[in-house]
Amino acid sequence: MSHLEDSIVKESFQAEDTFQLGKELGSRAKMGEIYCLDGDLGVGKTVFTQGFASGLGITEPVNSPTFTIVQVYEEGRLPLYHFDVYRIADSSEMDEIGYEEYFFGEGVCLIEWSERIEEILPKDCRRVLIEKDLEKGFDYRKITIV
Repeated sequence: MSHLEDSIVKESFQAEDTFQLGKELGSRAKMGEIYCLDGDLGVGKTVFTQGFASGLGITEPVNSPTFTIVQVYEEGRLPLYHFDVYRIADSSEMDEIGYEEYFFGEGVCLIEWSERIEEILPKDCRRVLIEKDLEKGFDYRKITIV
């Protein structure tokens, strides 16, 4: 895992900013990369993911796979394996869906609520933390990428 001093902090003042940052990262994503996307409910993880998918050239609708755990999008320049592990009680549940073939596959992984499966994540994951600060406005987000 990268060190905090190597982090990039971006400010988002509207959902479009969050989308564009996701799109920028998606356009540069490489095969085998894993992005851990964390933040409270309603901070914009799905908006970020939609931008990330757009950056990969994916045009189909992207929604959070809360009930299916993983959604696969294959139409972009790389497959996107979008995980939402919010409902995972134990990381052993990830074995049941064959997570390793996604983590070490031909595409790029984006994992929402990754802190729930911390023990099975590779050490070199990219971290994206989205935080609200209501003092700076209802739509303000601080996005930290490590």
